[in-house]
Amino acid sequence: MPRLPRRFPHLVGLVLAIAASPLALHAATPSQAAPAQSPALAIDGLGKGVTPLGGPWQFHLGDDASFALPQTADATGLQGWEALSPDATWGAQGHPAYTGYGWYRKHLHLTTSPGAEPDIAMLIRHIDDAYEIYWNGKLVGHYGTMPPNSSYLWTPPPQTFGLGPIRDGVLALRVWKAPLNSFDTDQLGGLNYAPVIGSPSAITALKAQSDYSWLRSRQYTFGLTSLYVLVALLGLLAWLRNRSQNVLLWLAVFCAAPPTSTFLVGLRLPFTYNFALGWLQPVLAIQDIGLWFLLLYLLKLNEVGWLYRLTRIIAIVSIVSASLDGLLTLNDWSDPRITMWAQIADATLTLIFTVLEAYPLLLVGMALRKKLDLSTWLLAIAAFIAEMLSVVRIAVEQGSRYTHWTIGNKLTAPLFTINGNVFIPQTITNSLLLLAIIYAAYRYVRDAIHRQGALEQEFKSARELQQVLIPDVLPELPGFAVTSAYRPAQEVGGDFFQIIPLEGESAGSTMILLGDVSGKGLRAAMTVSLIVGATRTLAKFAPNPAELLSELNTRLFGRMQFGFTTCLAMRLSPDGRCTIASAGHPAPFLNQHELDLPGALPLGVVADAVYKETTVNLGEGDHFALYTDGLLEARSPSGEIFSFARLDALFSSRPNADQATQAAVDFGQDDDITVLTLTRLATGQRASTALSTPGFAPA
Repeated sequence: MPRLPRRFPHLVGLVLAIAASPLALHAATPSQAAPAQSPALAIDGLGKGVTPLGGPWQFHLGDDASFALPQTADATGLQGWEALSPDATWGAQGHPAYTGYGWYRKHLHLTTSPGAEPDIAMLIRHIDDAYEIYWNGKLVGHYGTMPPNSSYLWTPPPQTFGLGPIRDGVLALRVWKAPLNSFDTDQLGGLNYAPVIGSPSAITALKAQSDYSWLRSRQYTFGLTSLYVLVALLGLLAWLRNRSQNVLLWLAVFCAAPPTSTFLVGLRLPFTYNFALGWLQPVLAIQDIGLWFLLLYLLKLNEVGWLYRLTRIIAIVSIVSASLDGLLTLNDWSDPRITMWAQIADATLTLIFTVLEAYPLLLVGMALRKKLDLSTWLLAIAAFIAEMLSVVRIAVEQGSRYTHWTIGNKLTAPLFTINGNVFIPQTITNSLLLLAIIYAAYRYVRDAIHRQGALEQEFKSARELQQVLIPDVLPELPGFAVTSAYRPAQEVGGDFFQIIPLEGESAGSTMILLGDVSGKGLRAAMTVSLIVGATRTLAKFAPNPAELLSELNTRLFGRMQFGFTTCLAMRLSPDGRCTIASAGHPAPFLNQHELDLPGALPLGVVADAVYKETTVNLGEGDHFALYTDGLLEARSPSGEIFSFARLDALFSSRPNADQATQAAVDFGQDDDITVLTLTRLATGQRASTALSTPGFAPA
C-alpha cells in the first residue's frame, strides 16, 4: 500500500472545512435560522384589566391546518400573508364579496401584574360567520360549525373563551364566511371588532356590560313590540266577538308579525341563521298582506270589487314567493355545486315580493281620489312614507354588492339617540304608521258600532212592523181548525201570510194569502209590508185569487230591484169550496197528496203575467197545508236537503203548523219557514176538539 504524504491529512481537513463552510454559513443565516414571523404584540401587566388585541393581524385567504401552528411562517408578504385591521371586515380591506375560509394570526408576548389571576380569557364581539380559535396550536373554542354542515346564529351575543395560563403564544382564528344572500353587501367577512383579552373575571364583567348595553339599546324596540302584541291580542279578541269586523282581523294579523320577527331575529335566541331567515320571509309577507287589507278597509276601498280581487291575487303571489324563498334559505348553500343556483333563485324570488312591497302606494293613490277624513288622511300619509322608505331601502339593498349604491346606508343611518336607543328613519315611520293604524281602526270600529246600532234600531222597527203584518192571533174560520207557524232565518224574514175575511157579495168567505219574497233582511221586510198593505186594499174589489195576484203583480213590477215574490192566493168558503191561484209558489198538500196547480211566473217578473185558478172541495176531516220553500229546502249539516220525499212523509202524518216547522228546523233551517194548516171540521165539531186529537196541536 503506498504511503500518503505526511501533509495529506492537513489537506483533507482543509478540503472538508472548505466544503462544509457554505452549509455552516447557510445555517447561520438569520432568515433561515427560524421561520419568518410577524412582530409580537407585547402586553405588560396583564391579569387584572382587559386589553384589546388591536393593531394589524396577519391574514391569509384559504384554509390550511398548519396556520394554527405557532411555528408557521406568517410574515407580511410571505406566501400570501398580509396585515389587516381587526376593526373592519376583510371585505372592507381589499377582499370584497369573498366567501369561504380565511385565517387570522396574532403573536402575543404577555407579562403578568403582581397578584393577577393566573389564567387569561378572551371576548369576541362578532365575526362573520363561523370560527374556531387556536392558542399555540390547540383548539380552545369555536362558534357555529363549518361546512359541510355549516350553521351559525342570526345575531350571536359576544362569546367568551378561556385561553388557560398566561404565557406567550400565537392566537389563530380560522373563519368561514357563508355564501352571500341577495341583500348582502360585498363588505362582509371575518373580524368586525378587535378581540379583547384579560383575566376571566374582567372578561366576564365586560361580557355582562356588553349584554346590558345591548338590552338598554333595545328598550324602544321592545316597548314598540309590546304595543304590537297588545294591539294584536285586543284586535283578535274583538274580532272573535264580532267576526263581521274584518278590519279587526287584519289589524291583528298586521300587528302580530313584528313581534314574531323580533322573536326570530331580535332576541339573540339560539336560532340558526338559515332557520331564522327562512321563517322570517313568510312572516314579513304576512305583515305586508295585513297592511294591504287594513288599508283596503280603512281607506274604504274594499267596496271596489276589482281592487279587492287584485289585492287577494297579489297577497297569494306574495306569500307563495316569500315562502319559497324561505324554504330555499332553510337549506345549506355551502355546497359549491348549488351555491350559484341558490343565489339566482333567491334573487328572483326576492325581486318578486320586493316589487309587491310597493302595492300600498297604489292603494294610497286610489284613496286620494276619495273624500277622506282626518284619520284616513293621517293613515294614507303615514303608509305612503313608511312604505316608500321601505321599498326604496329594500330595493337598493338587493344586489348592492354589484351596484355599490350607498343610499341604503343613508336610509339606515341613525338620526338621533335617546338613552342608548338609536332611531333610524324606518323606526320612526313604522312607529307613526302603527299609531295612524290604531287611530284609524278606532275610528272605523266606532263608526261601525254606531252604524250597527242604527241598523239594529231599523231591524227592531221592522220586526215590530212584521209583527203587525203577520197575525199572532188567527181569526176564527167557521167550519175549520187553523194553525200557523213562522220562523224567520234572520232577524227579519221575507215570508208572509194573511187571513182576510171578505165582504159584500163574498161575505162569509175568507181570502188566504201566503208567499215568500226573494232575499232576506230589511229590504225583504219592506216588500212584505207593501204586499200586505196592497192585499188588504185589493181584497175588497178583487175577491178572486187570480184577479188578486194579477193586481199585486201590476203593483210590484218595477219595484222589486231584480227580485221577485212567489205567492199562493186562496178563497175559502164555509162549505169547503176552495179556489186557489199560484204565482210560482210550491203547491199545497191536501192530506198526503200535493195538489197539481198550473205553473205561473212569480210576482214582479213581467208586467202582464196571467194566473189561473184551480178549485177543490174539502170534505170533513180533510187536512190542507200551505208552506213556503224554506220547509222544503231545509239543509242538514252535511248539505243534504229536506227533499220532497221527506215532505210527503211529513204531511202524510197530518201535522199541525208548529210540528211541521219544527221538523225542518231540527233537520237544519236554511231559509225562512212559514206553514199554515186548515182542517175541515165535522158538522157541530169545535176547532178546540179537533186540535186536541192526535196529530194536532195549536200553534
